[in-house]
Amino acid sequence: MSYNWQQKGWPEFQFTPGLIDDVQLKFLLKSGKSNGQYAGIPAEKKDQLLVDILLSEAIKTSEIEGEFLSRVDVMSSLKKNLGIHEEQPRLVKDHRAKGIAKLMVAVRQSWQNPLSDSMLFSWHEMLMEGNRYIQAGKWRSGAEPMQVVSGTLGKEVVHFEAPPSDQIPKEMDQFITWFNATAPGGTNPILNPILRSALVHLYFESVHPFEDGNGRIGRALAEKALHQGVDQPILISLSQVIEADRNQYYEQLKKAQSTLHVDEWLIYFADVALKAQEKVEELIEFSLQKTRFFDTYSQELNERELKALNRMLEEGPDGFDGDMNAKKYMSLTGASKATATRDLQHLRDLGIFIPKGGGRSMRYEVNLSH
Repeated sequence: MSYNWQQKGWPEFQFTPGLIDDVQLKFLLKSGKSNGQYAGIPAEKKDQLLVDILLSEAIKTSEIEGEFLSRVDVMSSLKKNLGIHEEQPRLVKDHRAKGIAKLMVAVRQSWQNPLSDSMLFSWHEMLMEGNRYIQAGKWRSGAEPMQVVSGTLGKEVVHFEAPPSDQIPKEMDQFITWFNATAPGGTNPILNPILRSALVHLYFESVHPFEDGNGRIGRALAEKALHQGVDQPILISLSQVIEADRNQYYEQLKKAQSTLHVDEWLIYFADVALKAQEKVEELIEFSLQKTRFFDTYSQELNERELKALNRMLEEGPDGFDGDMNAKKYMSLTGASKATATRDLQHLRDLGIFIPKGGGRSMRYEVNLSH
């Protein structure tokens, strides 16, 4: 089998002109709407919404690679890197949570800057923080093939094999030059931000320049391209949509890496970008609902009830896993069984909690629209 980087014409990708122009228009309209909504949010709520977006990207881009991180650890690390004050700062010991948070903030804060090998090395060092087994901040250098595989030991299936390590410095010089040339204002700009983002991700993943972390950095580069394409850092989490159907993502990537004709990849990626923008709209609306909710009820709730509600609403529009019950409430707030029962009944009487089930299996979900 021949991979794209082995084919004549590499790295010139071929595609049908205007193929995703209609998606670009929808994306730009939604992006403008989201940024307008974001601008109207009170300053202190903007910080939390930004953290929510970056948190979603950090958690999901890690889950795509099989890493499952603590939400509270990543959130605390994000706030620290964004300079957002926490009343009770959390001591985060997980280097993976600290590293992915640093990367998310760095990508957003340096969106205007041209790409360079030193920027990529810095991102890789952030991502590999605390990992003693990976050469951080360097292109891969091993003599063995760099392969993307799945399956059990002895029954591995090779999905893709990247260029040999000794080609990586040349390939990455070429990639970085191309990335900067295709940016708005570059010598050969690609003005459709989704088209450029899709090509950026495919190109980078096909070179696979690092020993580990290529997927996470490749998705970060795709978002950097989107920021540059609309000339401002936008609110988006591509990984949230990708992770929801990661098998399709890997299948589309595998197909695209076997050819220089990338129409199918562009159609797939454009759909991901549009769905990611729709998710942002949901999150902004959810954030506005939360603001109205706490403005209405904060004076009627005790400290325990506020703590439980804040924890439930941290999960975003998809809701708190398993809803709330008396046992969870006691664990979260430190309340006795009698106090937990009284608090839950109070929240139910106010219409904030909707009961589900009954008896010992009684649980509650939050009614934000109340």
